[in-house]
Amino acid sequence: MDLVLKQGRVLSKVNQTGKGLAMHLDTQFSIFMINKPGVLARILNELANAKINIVAMTMMDSMEHGVMRLVGTAKERIREVLNKLNLQYSETDVLCLNLPNKAGAFADVTEKLAKAHINIAYAYCTAGARGGRTTAVVKVADVKKAMKVLQEHTDIPNTKTNNAVRRSPVRRK
Repeated sequence: MDLVLKQGRVLSKVNQTGKGLAMHLDTQFSIFMINKPGVLARILNELANAKINIVAMTMMDSMEHGVMRLVGTAKERIREVLNKLNLQYSETDVLCLNLPNKAGAFADVTEKLAKAHINIAYAYCTAGARGGRTTAVVKVADVKKAMKVLQEHTDIPNTKTNNAVRRSPVRRK
């Protein structure tokens, strides 16, 4: 099994038995913005115009300000867009996990990290498609240790359920 520590690259590959957890180190942008109508739309439109795909995103707000945490493709273009919009932002390394879209998949990951005494500062997930995959973004203090723990325990089956989440198709009128 390969472990490669390069940003935006797979750090861990599924081994020959089909077991393993695909994960990679990525850059998360925390974007500070005024909490007003249209600000989010403007940022997202500029990112779209720059052909940046959003891998995962979450937002938090207060009365006057919001913070958007974003992982996306083309890090340099993200910086260019944010600078063009004159937005304050910070960058941090996060661990991105490729998980099955099954009930309990993320619970198993967090349980393994907890048993190894690895604190999760924050985490968020994408909404996966039916039977597909989801991306979990996790901020931990020691990324290498977290990766090692998760790699060592990938043979443990999902104890919550092995059934994929079933969602009804959205019907539009």
